Amino acid sequence: MRRFLPFQIRLFLGTLLVMFIPLAIMQPIKGFYQGRAAFITCILLAGITHFLNTRSLHALSHYPGRKSPIQAFLHTFFWFFGSWMTVKFFNLPYTVWFLFIAGCVSLVLSVLDLYYRNHFTRTYAYLPFGRALYADTLPHVHWIRLNQPTLPEPNCIHGIVADLHDPYLNGHWSQFLAQCTLSGLPVYNIRQVEEFLTGRVKIEHLYENDLGSLLPSPTYVLFKRIIDICLIILSAPFTLPVMLITALLIRLESRGPVLFVQNRVGQGGREFRIYKFRSMCHDSEKNGARMAQLGDSRVTRIGQFIRKTRIDELPQFWNIFKGDMSLIGPRPEQKIFVEQFMHEIPFYNYRHIVKPGISGWAQVTQGYAADTEQTRIKIEHDFYYIKHFSFSLDVLIFFKTIRTMLTGFGAR
Repeated sequence: MRRFLPFQIRLFLGTLLVMFIPLAIMQPIKGFYQGRAAFITCILLAGITHFLNTRSLHALSHYPGRKSPIQAFLHTFFWFFGSWMTVKFFNLPYTVWFLFIAGCVSLVLSVLDLYYRNHFTRTYAYLPFGRALYADTLPHVHWIRLNQPTLPEPNCIHGIVADLHDPYLNGHWSQFLAQCTLSGLPVYNIRQVEEFLTGRVKIEHLYENDLGSLLPSPTYVLFKRIIDICLIILSAPFTLPVMLITALLIRLESRGPVLFVQNRVGQGGREFRIYKFRSMCHDSEKNGARMAQLGDSRVTRIGQFIRKTRIDELPQFWNIFKGDMSLIGPRPEQKIFVEQFMHEIPFYNYRHIVKPGISGWAQVTQGYAADTEQTRIKIEHDFYYIKHFSFSLDVLIFFKTIRTMLTGFGAR
């Protein structure tokens, strides 16, 4: 496959296009010298905004999964809306059509870049020993099995994957891997590749000494708390009317309270009261707590809609204000399920090292878990989130959550 232009070159050329295509269109219409200050402001702002937009989208590409054009649209809108707000706030001269055209050009370039990334399949060679024996079952990669310590011809391989802790890797194989590294061909441990391709940290291969790598950054924990509060305040003019209408519809459809209040287990294993719009009949747990299933008969008509669009989670903004939850994080469970899973799933309790969230990595990649096996997979996603706890991953989950709200992915 033909090699694509390196990212830095694409970034440079794309920035030039975003800066000067709107100029070429607008200059004959308005005239550069008639609005010179506005054009100079827009040229610089368009270039900076596209640079930030492309860099942040590139950071998201390091996480597993195919990226949707919807993410590119939302991402580009976010950055160019922010640039428009900047010039308005500082009362700078600008041309709104210039910024609009620049945003459209940046969006086209971002979608093309995502299209390339989604359709470019890397080729990895793997050594069929130890845990790497079944590496070819991992998704989104073209695999070549190496039965002897030589590379195939022609060499179109992007990396070598092996179980670097396997005792079989000695003699010729260890020399072969060393030579590959010296020649610039990267060698990856199978555990690293599994995490990257699946977005999960395998529980059965997790050891006590691995838990230190899952400690979240205290600095980002504080920054995340500030961002949560700011986003809730800024979104209040939109969310409060939605919550009011939802409450009225629930009241009109069925008897019982509008809110569903329940104890859940949060950070540090502490219990707290979680608030949701009631989406089931008021006596849904009269026979005891049980997990929601696909097509659950307890769900009301309004409940089906608000669960699909995640509107039922909006009252948890109060939980975030109180400090019990975050916008992004592992979903909190009831204590009865936590106690059950702690006995069935190794290291389950470690997911409580961070605050639970309204949306999370497991929710946008897997959906709801309805049994122990699905919960085990969900925990592997949660551990991946904790291990890669960062602003860029939270941004990716945010955009995936919007896609989830539009498609109803994972709803029960």
